[in-house]
Amino acid sequence: MREEIIVSGRMNHLIDPYLQIWHWPIPFYLFVGGLAAGILFFAALMTIRGKEEQYTAATRYAPFIVPFLLVLGLGALFIDLNHKPYFWRLYTTLRLESPMSWGAWTLMVVTPLSIIWCAINIRYIFPKWQWPYEWLKNLDAFFVKHKMTIAWVMIISSTILGIYTGILFSAFNARPLWNTSILGPLFLASGLSAGAAVIAFMGKTHLEKTTFAKIDLLIIGIELFLIIHLFMGFLASSQVQIEAASLFLGGEYTAPFWIFVVFLGMVVPAILDFLELRGYPIPTVLPMILVLFGSITFRFIIAFAGQASRYLY
Repeated sequence: MREEIIVSGRMNHLIDPYLQIWHWPIPFYLFVGGLAAGILFFAALMTIRGKEEQYTAATRYAPFIVPFLLVLGLGALFIDLNHKPYFWRLYTTLRLESPMSWGAWTLMVVTPLSIIWCAINIRYIFPKWQWPYEWLKNLDAFFVKHKMTIAWVMIISSTILGIYTGILFSAFNARPLWNTSILGPLFLASGLSAGAAVIAFMGKTHLEKTTFAKIDLLIIGIELFLIIHLFMGFLASSQVQIEAASLFLGGEYTAPFWIFVVFLGMVVPAILDFLELRGYPIPTVLPMILVLFGSITFRFIIAFAGQASRYLY
């Protein structure tokens, strides 16, 4: 824990009730981390199911976005750190009870995995690609041979990454809004929805576009269920959690949450996905933009609203 306090420093601003928009790194990191987790999850899933040829956008093209997303996310985390030269202290120990430790080590696994995945699929992007050195060719052949093993590791690590983005908030027990186990699955579902929307947009065939539109529609339904369950749990709990829920049920975050996150970020994309599946010519870019907008807005609102909720002493 001492290492985390030394490194994170400015992370304490996360529990400042007057956090403003310029303290954007943590919500932004949670967004790109969730999106990266969603894309990697589906890439690994379709590979494990032997569907690489049917779903090329999921397994070969969309994953090329992930290393850039992770670099942006890690850059945002680095900006947020108060004692930047000591970031390596997070890797001097592994604390199973610490979300920051889990996140640091998960990123240590996911980031090189995403690069390896891109490397073994680069020939599909650039058909004439040739590795310049023999040892790189041998290394590439090794990874291709063990592609299924990499996919299994990737699906597990991406799931952990997606859940961790929510657990990072729920570990702050002093904030009633964050102090719930629902945030982990909810953030995972949000990341999977964003990943599915991006893959549907990048889909090369009608089958791939419609399959991931169906997947996104299903996950949006799960998200709505989890949100309802979240507020039901708050309203059936202690007074401070009832007050935390009231921030979204008549309080200052009511309009932003229900309009931008739920309606524009979930309900409208779900309607568009449904219409597309019914044969209407809906541009896949529309649900993708709305889902991504809802996903990032959701994380910013949860970050800000969580600081407005507090226990009274």
